[in-house]
Amino acid sequence: MSPRGRRAMSRACARLLPRVCAALADPRQPGSDDTCLEKMLDWFRELREAEPTVKLLRDNPCLTEFFTAVLALPEPEPNVLSFTLRLAGIVAAVEDSFMHLQQLELLARLFGEDGPLNSAAWEDASVRSGWVEGVHSMVQHQSALHFICSGGGIDVIFTLQGDPSLFVASAACRLLVHLLTLSVGSELTVPLNAKDCDWPACAHMIIRHIEESLQSSSASHIKQSLKLLTSLFGSCQAPWTKVLWLGMAKQVESFLTEDSVQAQHILADLLLNMARSPVFHDTEGSFWALVTSALEHLTPVQSSPLAVGILRLHRCPQVVRIKALTVLLQPMDCILRAAFQPLEYAGLLDESVSDPSAVESLLSSKSSCASLLCQTLAHLEELLSVVFLPVNLPYASLLRSVVTILQFCNGLLIPASPLGSKISQILVGCFRVQKSALDALAALSDRKCSDTVVGSLFDVLLAYLESPNTTPTVLKKSFKAMSKWLMSLPGMSFFKNQQQTEKTLQDVFLVLQKRLCSPCWEVRDSSLEFLTNLIRNLRDHDEFRQSLLSSEVPKLTENLLEDPESYVRASAVTAMGHLAFITYFFVPESPVAGNQYNKEKTVAKLQEILSTDPEGFPRRAVMNVFTMWLKESCTGQLEETEQFVSTVVQTTAHDLDWEVKLGCLELVQIFCNHMFCRFGLPECPYAPISSAVTSSICQNEPLQIFCRANLFSFLFRSLCDCDKPVGQKACDILLALKSHFCQSSTTDLQGPGDLSAGHGVHWLQGTLRQGSLVQNFPTDDGNGVDFQDPESMMLALRTIDLVELHNDLNKCSDYVEKSPQSLLEDILATVGTAEENEADCY
Repeated sequence: MSPRGRRAMSRACARLLPRVCAALADPRQPGSDDTCLEKMLDWFRELREAEPTVKLLRDNPCLTEFFTAVLALPEPEPNVLSFTLRLAGIVAAVEDSFMHLQQLELLARLFGEDGPLNSAAWEDASVRSGWVEGVHSMVQHQSALHFICSGGGIDVIFTLQGDPSLFVASAACRLLVHLLTLSVGSELTVPLNAKDCDWPACAHMIIRHIEESLQSSSASHIKQSLKLLTSLFGSCQAPWTKVLWLGMAKQVESFLTEDSVQAQHILADLLLNMARSPVFHDTEGSFWALVTSALEHLTPVQSSPLAVGILRLHRCPQVVRIKALTVLLQPMDCILRAAFQPLEYAGLLDESVSDPSAVESLLSSKSSCASLLCQTLAHLEELLSVVFLPVNLPYASLLRSVVTILQFCNGLLIPASPLGSKISQILVGCFRVQKSALDALAALSDRKCSDTVVGSLFDVLLAYLESPNTTPTVLKKSFKAMSKWLMSLPGMSFFKNQQQTEKTLQDVFLVLQKRLCSPCWEVRDSSLEFLTNLIRNLRDHDEFRQSLLSSEVPKLTENLLEDPESYVRASAVTAMGHLAFITYFFVPESPVAGNQYNKEKTVAKLQEILSTDPEGFPRRAVMNVFTMWLKESCTGQLEETEQFVSTVVQTTAHDLDWEVKLGCLELVQIFCNHMFCRFGLPECPYAPISSAVTSSICQNEPLQIFCRANLFSFLFRSLCDCDKPVGQKACDILLALKSHFCQSSTTDLQGPGDLSAGHGVHWLQGTLRQGSLVQNFPTDDGNGVDFQDPESMMLALRTIDLVELHNDLNKCSDYVEKSPQSLLEDILATVGTAEENEADCY
């Protein structure tokens, strides 16, 4: 069936719709839920797209009757009236339907002066919002555009630009942009200047309104028009926008130095949207001269967002790009100069775009220092995340300035200037700046720098990790920055001096030992996450493994498996799982001296957590660890792996947490793939089939292993799990097993099989059809279903229609509840019983 056919209105919906319309228009009924009304509007949008003709209105006259009934109410409910306006707009977006409503004289009563505009209901913001959205939906063709522009609707939209509801004002701005772009269209011949441009009537009205507002003495009107231009240039890049701009450029430029308007932040957004448009890339330098002027005249806080946006542009004059970079780096340069007199290192800037005293003034003020630095650091982090940045940043100096900010915040630096002393007093203990600086520091981790800077960096990070005044959030970010820097330096060679590298690692683990014993659970949790991240990325380096295993960190991590906080236990499980790669998976032949940890002890402890921990997080973590081990073939020989998987499956089968069971199913899937690869089945691309391996051996051996490991019992039971993702995953695995075992027509297990086995499988198939309604899943005692019998399981795979089960499980669980019919029934249930709504209110 085509998409259009699927979205057409069903007969059941066509029967329900008149009753729903009658109920919504009846003032005696309680109002319907707004969520249901929103869903109903979505449904009508689909219907309009499926049948973009007047047929929808003619086949359902109850819609026009509904519009008439609501308009006739003396005091309609605001949400119902808003819904009515929006619904009418959706329907009238089709020109034939628009004409039909106009013939019935409904449009003027809905969107003209005879409608809600002049009623008491207009005082409600939801009604005004519904009117704007309805008009926006309706104006998709010239007939609707002419109706709004000639009937006074355009003046209403101008007024709504200044609506006290920001939501309504913003919607009105977007609507004017839509009307302007639709009015101009793509057929306008672009003249050389705005005076020679013959704008269409509606466009002319809007442009004249913008020009008059910009020239008015009203700051609010000026801001409204600047926001309108910002929205226009952000959404439309047609050539005519350049002509429009040329007629307003001088007036807009004057606002850069006009303090009475206070629209500088809007100007920055406007210029950035224009800079992104290819229309302004070659404007003979006039536009870019304005951008340069803005960078010079706007305050550091106002110009910084414009600067970072300019720096991300690939098409921009180099001189403008340099000025933008200078604006962005001024606060960081000021930090370096305030900290070191004379400068020990080269500063960030040779000259300033604007008066540097403005930045110094902001940094020396308690009310603005933190905000300016946080904004600058956030912008730097944003630029550092850009893969192909069209400008070279001075990374070494930036790193020094970020480290200096962190030193200011922690009282680690004695400044050499009065400005530095003032900044230091403001920043000490400032968590906002600490967090922003640590984020920027982490983003700088992949940049090359000297030993001196790296040493200073690690000293500062260690100081933050050690300090009792470091908050849990700041500590977490300190751990993140430390791990990124440890991982970014090639070959663990932080310094040319190997002893210095070992000393840094030892210091890290000493701090970690302290933090793992913290009374604050968030700190213990962050410490374990940090440890896991380090092991995951640095376990191949001898220096790292030796430093870790010679510390108390492994023992403390094991102790945290008993932590009273479930989040910490889960993180400890994950850390122990990764620690295992170092303690006995990575170098089992040569364990480090004093290492008392062994595989059996760890596995037994994690299995105990899986079976007894009352919280779901630790049990899920155990499943993730076991799956990780199996993926990397760390569970021993075939017999050991089979026993390991069997134990895990039996433990997990009765777990009430669906994510634990889903994790176990992933473990089962990996185990199955490993077995097929081991025995040379073709689905494993890196295990070529030996000619000596016969079909029966290839099939029988894995099948017997799966039966002994209780996989089939777990898989078939999971098909009936009340949590759909579990059933879906189990069905996927069973389908894969069926394709492996039942693809050949000549197998050892091909006969009719044992009659009792056939009876059991038939009974199992009937049970599976009940799905999650099964109360007690069958076992092999009394029902004839032997899940450990290869012949029975082969017969089950052949007999049971897994494809049908798969289709049923993959149906959206709420495909009935979300259907239009169910939606209409819900609305009727909300406003009253079906019998009470039988009467037609019209």
